[in-house]
Amino acid sequence: MAPVPGSGLAKGLAVTLRTMTKKTVTQQYPDAQPELPPRTRGVIGLFEENCTVCMLCARECPDWCIYIDSHKETVPAATPGGRDRSRNVLDRFAIDFALCMYCGICIEVCPFDALFWSPEFEYAETDIRDLTHERDKLREWMWTVPAPPALDPGAEEPKELAAARKAADKLAAQQQETDGPGQEDRT
Repeated sequence: MAPVPGSGLAKGLAVTLRTMTKKTVTQQYPDAQPELPPRTRGVIGLFEENCTVCMLCARECPDWCIYIDSHKETVPAATPGGRDRSRNVLDRFAIDFALCMYCGICIEVCPFDALFWSPEFEYAETDIRDLTHERDKLREWMWTVPAPPALDPGAEEPKELAAARKAADKLAAQQQETDGPGQEDRT
């Protein structure tokens, strides 16, 4: 059977009319922030307290975009007669996001959970040289990392949150000591 002349045009117009009557779903990005799915890969955050400067992340990075500098520091013996220990101290931790391909290998190979995905995605720069972000900037993004989902209702608090809460409590206690005894917080 031969096609009816003009049937293709009629089908095309039908599709056009159908889509014209539907509401558009375009989001105006700068004005309306998108709703990102949980655990979105945006930028890499650094939890400095867990970093032992083992260099696994830098060695495994296929783009060689992670720069780490450290020095050795001697820690005196904890007990009398014990021997002194040495440990690595982090001097510089930087990621060049102009080179990074966001594969996540660095996060996967970190044995001490020092690197995490943050959902932050607005970190554009006007100069490509400014895309090398040092540890201060990476530390800021750590606070935007969502908590991992609990395995079950009775699971204990994630260690990242526990460590952050402990550090905040310690800082608050130090602040209260410097304010002096008997003074109330006047906020």
